[in-house]
Amino acid sequence: MELAVERTAVNPVTWSVEMGFNQGELVSGHTRTLYCSGQTAMSSEGRPEHDGDMAAQLALSIDNVEGVLKEAGMTLANLVRLNVYTTDVDLLFQHYGVLAARLGAAGVAPATTMLEVTRLAIPGQLIELEGTAVD
Repeated sequence: MELAVERTAVNPVTWSVEMGFNQGELVSGHTRTLYCSGQTAMSSEGRPEHDGDMAAQLALSIDNVEGVLKEAGMTLANLVRLNVYTTDVDLLFQHYGVLAARLGAAGVAPATTMLEVTRLAIPGQLIELEGTAVD
């Protein structure tokens, strides 16, 4: 018997919904949870890509999250949590539509945290995405 995943948005305030994320996601009935390591703009060969280009790094980072999800038999629609680490929040906001569009197309608004950090593990990387997905 397969359990049906039930996701309930938890939003004591509504401003975040307009920005593409829920304050919380209550999940029940799931059978698997995937914790994705942080994904950056790395090629499949492990080389950093798009030095200094936030939009391109963001797009490749999302592609890499999708690659991990796909390998587990999931899609962006399974994301319930997304942590966004960046070396420049102001620059990220200029290109945030890249991420918002991909999440919107998947019909998902995962609980999200965004943090500006001094640097990421790989020099030249501007963005790192870390997610949790369920099915």
